[in-house]
Amino acid sequence: MSLSEEEVRHVALLARLALTDEQVETLGAELNSILGHIDAIQQLDLADVEPTSHAIPMVNEVRADEPRPCLSREDALRNAPMAQDGAFVIPQIVGPGGDLS
Repeated sequence: MSLSEEEVRHVALLARLALTDEQVETLGAELNSILGHIDAIQQLDLADVEPTSHAIPMVNEVRADEPRPCLSREDALRNAPMAQDGAFVIPQIVGPGGDLS
């Protein structure tokens, strides 16, 4: 399959791209090359090939979920811009009653 200059201009219009005549010619050649590769792939017999999401097996490496020491409350609040009664103080972003006004 090969794209005509008119089809390349139509694709550019859909993508909201303003292309010069030279860019249309270059893009047309690149798109036709891509379509050629797709045609080659479509010719392959892939009936016995399982679909995959990755080319190689993927394994999640996660650490064991074990309790370990953490920051004390005082250390966690040490650099907070505002703290009160052992908690972070943040500006109110939602009005009373859940209104966004």
